[in-house]
Amino acid sequence: MWRVLDPLHAVTYFATECDEEFRAVGLKGFWMGYFAGRSAPMGAVEPAVATATFFNFAPKMAARALPDAWGFASPAQVLDARLAGVDRAFDRIFGADRNGPAVVVAAELARQAAENITVVGRPLAAGNAALPWPSDPLLALWQATTVLREHRGDGHVAALVDAGLDGCEAHISFVATGSVTRAVLQPARGWSDEEWEAAERALVNRGWVDADDPGRLTPMGAAARQQIEDATDRMAAEPWERIGDDATGRLKKLLQPMASRIAELGLIPTNNPIGLPPET
Repeated sequence: MWRVLDPLHAVTYFATECDEEFRAVGLKGFWMGYFAGRSAPMGAVEPAVATATFFNFAPKMAARALPDAWGFASPAQVLDARLAGVDRAFDRIFGADRNGPAVVVAAELARQAAENITVVGRPLAAGNAALPWPSDPLLALWQATTVLREHRGDGHVAALVDAGLDGCEAHISFVATGSVTRAVLQPARGWSDEEWEAAERALVNRGWVDADDPGRLTPMGAAARQQIEDATDRMAAEPWERIGDDATGRLKKLLQPMASRIAELGLIPTNNPIGLPPET
């Protein structure tokens, strides 16, 4: 489900329309739009809150965007801009198909999955789940994918913390799985070479990555990383258990052509920090 849900959600990060809408309300540059747009459901938070909830960014990244962003636009204005950007991007991506029956059914199923999930201990999911639902079916679908995505992400952070990893160490273990390269991930998350290499040494000492090749997991590291992914999946199962296997399978089938359309347009880079594969 992550493979078909996340491309729809990720439009808010990669579509030019979204960046334009954030700039139109006064936000300065891509990263200010990112940090303000993603944290706005929680209110006008300080950098420390964004760093803690996003988990994997170097603290300086949030500090460059927040709290300055709230001096340019309120959280409510940022949320309006976020939705307007997604709306415009979906117009370009799907055209007249955005009003088709498949979208209506997908929105209904995704909303059923997203509504009333347990959000205790999941701040990003809680903030997005508390927002009013858009009346437009495709935008409602986007909101549902966002709630479900952040629900899963909050659980993933819990699994990483339980495994004793910090944000940089989590990235190094992720790079070592081969899902994304250091060249893409490190600059996108703001870690310096010194910070990255110190985290690599820490994982070498734990026996998770190879001492001669820190870009490769040891058997111990591979097993630990798999435990993190399994724990993430267990904590993400609630919405799908609620609607059942049949409805989950139906939603997946409806979302696959939409996710494929986003991939075909090259909207999300093939080698991206999220680790999304090029195909659903």
